[in-house]
Amino acid sequence: MATVINMPRLSDTMTEGTVATWLKKVGDTIKEGDILAEIETDKATMEFESFNSGVLLYIGIPEGESAPVDSLLAIIGTEGEDISSLISNTSNPKSQEEKVELKEEQLPTSNFQLPANVKVITMPRLSDTMTTGTVATWLKKVGDEVKEGDILAEIETDKATMEFESFNSGTLLFIGINEGESAPVDSVLAIIGPAGTDITGVAENYGNGEAATVAKSVEKVEAQAAATSNTQVPTSNSNDRIFASPLAKQIAKDKGINLSLVQGSGENGRITKSDVENYKVESQQSKVESQPTTSQPATAAATKPFVPAGEVVTEEIKNSQMRKIIAKRLAESLFTAPHYNLTIEVSMDDAMQSRAIINAVPDTKVSFNDMVIKACAMALKKHPKINSQWKEEAITINHHVNIGVAVAVEDGLVVPVLRFTDAMSLSQIGAGVRDLAGRAKTKKLLPTEMEGSTFTVSNLGMFGIVEFNSIINQPNSAILSVGAIVEKPVVKKGQIVVGNTMMLSLACDHRTIDGATGAQFLQTLKLFIENPVTMLA
Repeated sequence: MATVINMPRLSDTMTEGTVATWLKKVGDTIKEGDILAEIETDKATMEFESFNSGVLLYIGIPEGESAPVDSLLAIIGTEGEDISSLISNTSNPKSQEEKVELKEEQLPTSNFQLPANVKVITMPRLSDTMTTGTVATWLKKVGDEVKEGDILAEIETDKATMEFESFNSGTLLFIGINEGESAPVDSVLAIIGPAGTDITGVAENYGNGEAATVAKSVEKVEAQAAATSNTQVPTSNSNDRIFASPLAKQIAKDKGINLSLVQGSGENGRITKSDVENYKVESQQSKVESQPTTSQPATAAATKPFVPAGEVVTEEIKNSQMRKIIAKRLAESLFTAPHYNLTIEVSMDDAMQSRAIINAVPDTKVSFNDMVIKACAMALKKHPKINSQWKEEAITINHHVNIGVAVAVEDGLVVPVLRFTDAMSLSQIGAGVRDLAGRAKTKKLLPTEMEGSTFTVSNLGMFGIVEFNSIINQPNSAILSVGAIVEKPVVKKGQIVVGNTMMLSLACDHRTIDGATGAQFLQTLKLFIENPVTMLA
């Protein structure tokens, strides 16, 4: 079904926007997270990211033209879909007025008016699946002066803990959600305004009458702008965080440019597409980037409560937002997808020798897990049915390979994604996994870095687990469980010798993958892992 995309409100004072550049044209395939267009607001030019996948069927505002917020910007759907009714409905002023009147009728009547220059900040939608948020930490307290671009709080979503940036300046007059508390999206988070302003009844009456029209439309898109502008940026007062747009980050990655050396010209020093394109690569100085360390500082052992003999003592630990979502999604996966598991044993002798040779090269570090990921990426290209998704109408075969790597964190499990893994070398995979895993453990991953996987790898070998079965990470059709390398007697050429083996278990969704298809994939995977030189062919 087609989705209507409206002109977003990208700042608190924005009433209309101008499409500076379309980065997609009608007929292009759109993936969730793609940049659709550059939109000029009253404050800056910003990239507008798609929250939908499909084909771009219609463009409502050509380049260079302006339109009010909520005007028809584009329509995304399936190729050949009839969208004539959507175009006529969204372009009919009368129907728009009727919608506005209906919304106003649904609002409770109230004489309440928002005090002058007071802004109500609501719980933002920081990911496409977020319905509630938890305030992990307040970085400002009531009475503090807040400037536009300041970080107000750290908010825990269903995917990560993210910094939430203020789009307003003034004094923090009210905090609506305390640290550790959760609330639905659009709940009153804070109130900002002139110092000394009487805000009696503002929080209680927000959402009624005229107050409903203020900041009510600052929803998913503005939250997206806050989230994407949190992507790390170089300023002397921001602890070396680099603020860059998603498009600027992608261009910098493609060109091999270190963003910490690029001067941002955007709002609050944000690095934009033009900053990266105008940056001279040859002027980039080599800079040693700090690598995430796997060693954790020793922490004092928690004091255990005294339990008298013979007494029953229990303790309740409040479920985090992440734990709730993990429980919900794993249950949905297990009870909706008919799982079955295929197990194979692979010899690791040649892989161990190859890894030792590779790691002998200076500044190169490759793990066995990196070798498994590389082998999976190559095997998926040969067996694309494994790289698929189930839908009621059709099975989607992904011809790109985005491998999700399961990472254990304090609150549960996250799955950051290595995009286009099949095009990466072993050393690039190793560096990518270390970067994603390091930021996952410090809750610095962006939601977009945990979306779009087509296959998942879960490795518990470092914990000594020899063999296990995983639950499929929806909407993937399969997940590979990787066990520990075990030294044991094996038979080679009729002789019992000491060998090193590893167990691999593939969990498959029987709706998309038949047993023979899964078995053929494992045979190809075994060939690549047992003969690493074949991965260079």
